[in-house]
Amino acid sequence: MADRALAMQFGPAERARLHALAEVEEPLSVRELSSAEARRRLAAAEVLITSWGCPRLDADVLDAAPRLRAVLHAAGSVRGHVTEALFDRGVLVTTAADANAEPVAHYTLAAVLWAFKKAPFLAQDARTHREDLSYAAGRGELSGVGRTVVVVGFSRIGGRVVRLLRELDLARVLVVDPVADPAAVRAAGAEPASLAEALPQADVLSLHAPALPETRHLIGAAELAALPPDAVLINTARGSLVDTRALEEACRAGLHAILDVTEPEPLPAGSPLYDLPNVMLTPHIAGSLGSEARRMSAMALTELDRLTSGRPPLAPITRETLAVQA
Repeated sequence: MADRALAMQFGPAERARLHALAEVEEPLSVRELSSAEARRRLAAAEVLITSWGCPRLDADVLDAAPRLRAVLHAAGSVRGHVTEALFDRGVLVTTAADANAEPVAHYTLAAVLWAFKKAPFLAQDARTHREDLSYAAGRGELSGVGRTVVVVGFSRIGGRVVRLLRELDLARVLVVDPVADPAAVRAAGAEPASLAEALPQADVLSLHAPALPETRHLIGAAELAALPPDAVLINTARGSLVDTRALEEACRAGLHAILDVTEPEPLPAGSPLYDLPNVMLTPHIAGSLGSEARRMSAMALTELDRLTSGRPPLAPITRETLAVQA
């Protein structure tokens, strides 16, 4: 993992727990797996605890780690470092993505609440209009009553967002996810729908799908045009879900957007999205930051505890589930 990840995720309490569960050499982290020192450590390693900055664990790396039994990821997505070679060799892979889902869902809930009243955009308008409060009239409907939120992706995060919205009775919720169980969607208090059915009804469109070849530019010009005039797009998932060029044009035409992720990330300095008053950009902060990240290291250490005591993992990743992971 990167040095920053180590410092953020493994304080004295986490290090003490790690040393109580396993034999650990100092230093605790490496950022590459090709040097002589890294290979010496790999030769003895039975478990790798990984996080942001982990290099790919390909066949060459695994050849140097004949004793490896498990890769316990103390962050969200494992797509950047987990390869087929791990599954071919029967190495257990786990993820702390469930712990990371909580802050993203909370950020999204906050974004939905702000979106209902156009608060981020009105805040920008206030700098220009100052004493004249009539600018609020230009942002369309400012109430959450009777609103419809469309959630694309009934994922770890999307499912949490649905439950938060319904527990608080904040909105009618439509879920677009072709692989989700319709019964599970209804049990969460939402209604299954196709993208074509849902978009014209969306006061807020919130994206929670994984970045896969089939989801690239899932939201393009036609989809953006299908949204109601006062709709707000929220993206806390992956920038590639949205066609950036089409988004720029739609926002120029009046679409509101709250974007924590973009494609590319960061946007080029000349992107019009920086300057439009109906766009709120945040620098990929919805996920775990600071002390929030300790939840993920705690989850990885719990997986280590379960491994050493012969219990099944809580959040295993398989070859099949990796194919649909974020």
